[in-house]
Amino acid sequence: MPETLSEAREQGFRTDIVSFVRRSGRLNPRQQRAWDDHAEQFVLDVPRAVARTSVDPGFVLDVAATFGRSAPLVVEIGSGLGEAVVHAAEAAPERDFLAVEVYTPGLAQTVLRATQRGLTNLRLLQANAAEVLATALPEGSVDELWVFFPDPWHKARHHKRRLVTPELAELAARAIRPGGTWRLATDWSEYADRMLEVVGANPSFENAHGAGAVAPRFEGRVLTSFENKGHAAGRVITDLEFRRL
Repeated sequence: MPETLSEAREQGFRTDIVSFVRRSGRLNPRQQRAWDDHAEQFVLDVPRAVARTSVDPGFVLDVAATFGRSAPLVVEIGSGLGEAVVHAAEAAPERDFLAVEVYTPGLAQTVLRATQRGLTNLRLLQANAAEVLATALPEGSVDELWVFFPDPWHKARHHKRRLVTPELAELAARAIRPGGTWRLATDWSEYADRMLEVVGANPSFENAHGAGAVAPRFEGRVLTSFENKGHAAGRVITDLEFRRL
């Protein structure tokens, strides 16, 4: 095992803190069939760097070529099982959607949902969100960025793993076009306060509903099983909306 950061980099180990941990990649039979038959249609094959969820920093996605047209682009970070992004892609065929997710079962379930609906305006990318926003997406190419219910890492010692950080806000500002939108949602009140603080402190964004204000529930987000669990547990769902200046 490497003993220093430089040795880790030389040996191909990821040295930055990520907002996810490795989980089982086992697919159920329906997911496996969908993956085998349709992954090539939906899942982008991109060059990797250090890890299988990394993206070569020299790679830049040709968005128009990927979708075969020029259209507003919506990117969801942490798309999970694909409930929100598939519903949105079906409801808005005039827009293109890119779902970024690290877990293969979630991607496979999204592929299954997309094939059932015959979607052509959805692509999936298995990658670390920070690398996608930093280099893989062209600057100013995103009309809307969605971060719905990221892992709250609610224990204080795990807060360093949270997705929404000042560093991510800088990367989001790079990827979102001027006038574009960053939507967030969480079922953890303390994390909502932190999101308000982090994004509100970035000079590239303004709160669409006034400094420190929360947003009404985003009507474009379908009520997912995850959100229902939050309601059942008595947690308050908080939506936030920021505009790229």
